[in-house]
Amino acid sequence: MRKGPVTPKGFRDINSDLAKKRRKSINKIAEVLESFGFVPVETPTIEFAETLLGKYGEDEKLIYKFTDRGGRKLALRYDLTVPLARYVANNLGLLNPTFSRYQVGQVYRGENPQAGRYREFTQFDFDTVGSNDLKEDAKVIAATLAAVRKLGLPKAQMAINDRKNFEGLSPEDIRTIDKIYKVGRENTPQKLLDFVEQVTPNDSLKKVFDLLKTEYGLKKDTDFFFDPTLARGLDYYTGTIFELKPTGKLTELSIGGGGRYDNLIGMFAGKKIPAVGFSFGLDRLIEIS
Repeated sequence: MRKGPVTPKGFRDINSDLAKKRRKSINKIAEVLESFGFVPVETPTIEFAETLLGKYGEDEKLIYKFTDRGGRKLALRYDLTVPLARYVANNLGLLNPTFSRYQVGQVYRGENPQAGRYREFTQFDFDTVGSNDLKEDAKVIAATLAAVRKLGLPKAQMAINDRKNFEGLSPEDIRTIDKIYKVGRENTPQKLLDFVEQVTPNDSLKKVFDLLKTEYGLKKDTDFFFDPTLARGLDYYTGTIFELKPTGKLTELSIGGGGRYDNLIGMFAGKKIPAVGFSFGLDRLIEIS
């Protein structure tokens, strides 16, 4: 019988069995990432609110903001990517021109909790900063697939697209396309369905696909596939985008996502610094592995 206070909605305790399983999964993923050249970095849970605002589009409303006793406007981090951008901008003279890092940490979003989604959850994030070479896009995708194979998910596939395929569309139309398999084709405007039917892999995607095959031995439609409806909701993506599906079905909830974001770090650094990365939603990943 419960006698103590309850936790706020969307927040939870993690018992020892689940904590052990999480730790084992984190260690396996970290081992794979380090074999690909990624190194660990940690950033704080709390940032100045202005650091986070203006980076997430319509999802900005989900950021937990507050004012401390000194009158400073602060926020709980929404993801690990924007704090990474701040970190890189503050350490330009200390980092190698191309820098690959991973981080595990709690993030916070004021959204409605649902199966496998909480207001506090753990992300496992990894990125390469400083290179616009598509080899880095392929490396991130290959590292992701190697990690989930080690976790025992042989059927997982990466859905891949390019944000450039949506140039000329409004943000509202892009978000609608991204939700086609959530709301159903019957609830999607026909003009957007027609648009999706015309989308094919551009030259950048063709090169990424070729790198995945030749450099990493991955197979199209077994390890990865082209998804013309994939748009990713965050505003900072600029090129290749991808989401991991547990068995490759478009209707499945993703267990992680990422892509190329060549302009985000420049917001802090004052110059363009390209980057590409991926983030596992650890809670959802643990549930199915």
